[in-house]
Amino acid sequence: MTDKRLRVGVIFGGRSGEHEVSVMSARGILKALDPARFEAVPIGIDRDGRWQLVEPRALLAPGQAGADRVGEGSLARASDSSARALASGDVGSGAIERQELSDLPKRFGVDVFFPIVHGSQGEDGALQGLLEMAGAPYVGCGVLGSAVGMDKDVSKRLLRDAGLPIVDFIVVRAGAPAGAALAQRVEAELGYPCFVKPANLGSSVGVSKVRSAAELPGALAEAFRYDRKLVVERGIDAREIETAVLGVAPPEVSLPGEIVPRHEFYSYEAKYLDPEGAELVVPARLSEEQTREVQRLSLRAFEALELEGLARVDFFLDKNDGRWFVNEVNTLPGFTEVSMYARMWQHTGLAYRDLVTRLVELALERFEARRRLETRV
Repeated sequence: MTDKRLRVGVIFGGRSGEHEVSVMSARGILKALDPARFEAVPIGIDRDGRWQLVEPRALLAPGQAGADRVGEGSLARASDSSARALASGDVGSGAIERQELSDLPKRFGVDVFFPIVHGSQGEDGALQGLLEMAGAPYVGCGVLGSAVGMDKDVSKRLLRDAGLPIVDFIVVRAGAPAGAALAQRVEAELGYPCFVKPANLGSSVGVSKVRSAAELPGALAEAFRYDRKLVVERGIDAREIETAVLGVAPPEVSLPGEIVPRHEFYSYEAKYLDPEGAELVVPARLSEEQTREVQRLSLRAFEALELEGLARVDFFLDKNDGRWFVNEVNTLPGFTEVSMYARMWQHTGLAYRDLVTRLVELALERFEARRRLETRV
């Protein structure tokens, strides 16, 4: 009997600081793909940018050394047959250049791609652009939405221009004058405490809370390890509320959830290293009016940034005056069964497996709609 299942290429790993988070997300997706409809084809990208097929059972194997990194331990070297490269004996980035991009789905033997590479070169439009050039259907936002969603500076400006409330911020670029002049500007425009963040990274990597001018240089140095552009944001005493958006036109929005950090803020350690780092409350303890308002703002933000497929929209709810602020959007949020994006949909009535299925269906629907567009005048 011919296997009629769709082959879903789950692309994970990558070269960013969120590599390990991506591996965890890929495991969740592999477990959730409906085996009656889909066959999972894991495609790992190692720290050097090399692509290779990965044996699903190796990716899912728990508790082995190096299992959170592509190309180390059992994850990407299960066997010669299960780690086939793009080109024989060569899994370097040049392997793609020596092939026709339109052959990419055929080379990996997949029908649709599910990119879950968090961070730079994964959710910033670079990988989406590659898949567009290959003419391949893929899950999630397109090139434009991915790029602007990743850049905290650009996304905040677009949200502000769309009339959405954002927290005051300034941008600091590598090589620009800093020192006392920058500290004075931060104090005058933002005050302390403030937060220093890489503009193009997620999972709170490189983020620091700055309580005084004396702490600013160290926070800038930490963030500049990961990006050449930073944002410095005014700190506010706020609750952290999130929503999950799904779909294209019109999109749907989930019930909101709340992050209650047990650390000073929701840091990388609180998210991924400390099992007690935060309490995740779903649904968030909000009034009906507050729930309706945050859902309305979520859909406006999704539209303003030209997003498609999925996004998690993060908000601050000021504890003092009840004002909402859009913090940021995440176009490829963490995607395990216990991640906030999946949990919010579960409490809204969409199970994890059904959510993954719907995302693959949306990818194919968008691909077919675009394929019908004229390409010749």
